[in-house]
Amino acid sequence: MAAALLTAPWWLGGGEQRLLLEVMVVLTVAQMWNLLAGYAGLVSFGQHAFIGIGAYAVYKATEVTGLSPYALVPLAGVLCGAVALAVAPLLFRLRDAYFSIGMWVFAECVRLYFSQWEWVGRFQGLTLALPDGLDQSLFIPVVCTLAVLLMLVGLGGMVVLLRLRYGLGLMAVRDNEDAAASIGLSVWRCRLVAFVVSSTITGACGATYYLSVLYIEPGAAFDMDWLVKMLFIVIVGGIGTIEGPILGTVVYFVLRELFSDAGSWYLILMGAIAMAVMLFAPKGLWGWLHDRYGWSLFPVRRQPPRSKPRPAQPDPPVELSARKTP
Repeated sequence: MAAALLTAPWWLGGGEQRLLLEVMVVLTVAQMWNLLAGYAGLVSFGQHAFIGIGAYAVYKATEVTGLSPYALVPLAGVLCGAVALAVAPLLFRLRDAYFSIGMWVFAECVRLYFSQWEWVGRFQGLTLALPDGLDQSLFIPVVCTLAVLLMLVGLGGMVVLLRLRYGLGLMAVRDNEDAAASIGLSVWRCRLVAFVVSSTITGACGATYYLSVLYIEPGAAFDMDWLVKMLFIVIVGGIGTIEGPILGTVVYFVLRELFSDAGSWYLILMGAIAMAVMLFAPKGLWGWLHDRYGWSLFPVRRQPPRSKPRPAQPDPPVELSARKTP
């Protein structure tokens, strides 16, 4: 499947290429939000800030350096990871709903700042300055291939990360941070790693997506619609599972293609489906399938070792003590 996805951008048509690119980007950012909320216990309402930061970073870096934008996508992700590392000491002082609101305020502050920052075009935005000598006929296939690579790196890295001892510690922190701290786990360090990894890959996804658009402005780059997609996909698919966002992405794009012409009814339908899933399948669609059929494509749960049955021992002989009759 990975090989098919990597070769698909080179034989698909223009419309199918852009759809594949969007599917890969949305799946990856939803999976990174799931890493935070489903495995680290950090429900972030501001992850879309890193999409905008990553996109602006690759636009300005291409303009200033004249380098290939393909090579600058990883650097945009690293910049987002550095920003996450810088703001974590402040945001991690908040807990539960306060952290969620703090992340939302952070994202809004970043959007407002970029809207007034003259160096990045303020609210008028920027146009991507492609370097001379770049073959524009290969531009979209290469960007689409980058999106597929990001999805594979994000998915594979998340599976590996959760199967390590760190992943077990992260889930322990999610379930009960006091109990995890009492056995020696660093709650702050576990969540910091997840936050930085999630922000890095999310920023690289934002850079990749907006390369294909060739134009960026604050209203789109920091749009809350990115967060809505993440929430819908993870909640419907199944939070705290790797398979859930994959299934949720399929549901989201099928509904969008079928009912996108319905106007406001499309949004009402999406909300109704999300509420129905939360009421009747609180673990999401994949959680329901797993409980019913035991399916698991990317198992990361630990199973306790089975103890070997002990061989049966014969009963010891009973010694009857002689008792004197009075």
